[in-house]
Amino acid sequence: MTGVPASAAGGPSGARRAAAGAASGKVPGTSVGRSAARSAEGGAAGATPTAGQGAAAGAPPGAAAGAGDGRAAVGDGSESAVVDAQDDGRPARGGKLAAAAVDQASVWNVANLLTMLRLILVPVFVALMLADGGYDPAWRSLAWAAFAIAMITDLFDGHLARAYNLVTDFGKIADPIADKAIMGAALICLSALGDLPWWVTGVILGRELGITLLRFLVIRYGVIPASRGGKLKTLTQGVAVGMYVLALTGWLATLRFWVMAVAVVLTVVTGLDYVKQAIVLRRQGIAERKAALEEKEA
Repeated sequence: MTGVPASAAGGPSGARRAAAGAASGKVPGTSVGRSAARSAEGGAAGATPTAGQGAAAGAPPGAAAGAGDGRAAVGDGSESAVVDAQDDGRPARGGKLAAAAVDQASVWNVANLLTMLRLILVPVFVALMLADGGYDPAWRSLAWAAFAIAMITDLFDGHLARAYNLVTDFGKIADPIADKAIMGAALICLSALGDLPWWVTGVILGRELGITLLRFLVIRYGVIPASRGGKLKTLTQGVAVGMYVLALTGWLATLRFWVMAVAVVLTVVTGLDYVKQAIVLRRQGIAERKAALEEKEA
């Protein structure tokens, strides 16, 4: 505004303010000018290193100063810290806790609830099976109902977990335990009551426990998938054991004998097939690791 009278800049009111300032010994705009000068000096002092840093980084000096002003406008810097963390690809503070809470909540899904129900039905089945000496047809019918519910839930919980992405670590551990528990309880009760030879119980339970242990031994090399024969074996075992739980007589008693015979054969055959798959999987895993080491050394 050099060369422009104060009266021209502000009109009559500006002239009056200029006159008042002259009477008090102050020049209009001097305080504003001094503030501007101090701001300019501070800006020059602060902008000099920033500009140098921006130039060293290949950016215009004004860009660095502008970025600094933008961050200062946020306030205490907490929001910009979150934004910077997100821009760097780092999760915001508390993200891990939130993820852990979601994982914990996902345990209580419908598939896991069915697995828990099956575990609860194991002692219920045993109590009903052995009630009144274990030979009362009414109690045996109730035991069969508990066994049937457990076997039906076994068909649905795995399907629901895979179809709706409800697979959890709890389900991976609890589901096979529940399967073995209900089947083992039924076989042991039947053998204890004299309805089923002990060697049949030994073959079936030995195979189930052995294959489970074998899966854990070769899990470092891969997973042995469930075969159609294994699923047919499980279905046949469930039908045969269910028929033995019921107090059947006549031709139905003869039929259950043959169904159990088929179940035992499938148990042995599929068990041997799993052993073969485990051996092949282990050899492939060892060969792949050896090839990877040789390639790394080369």
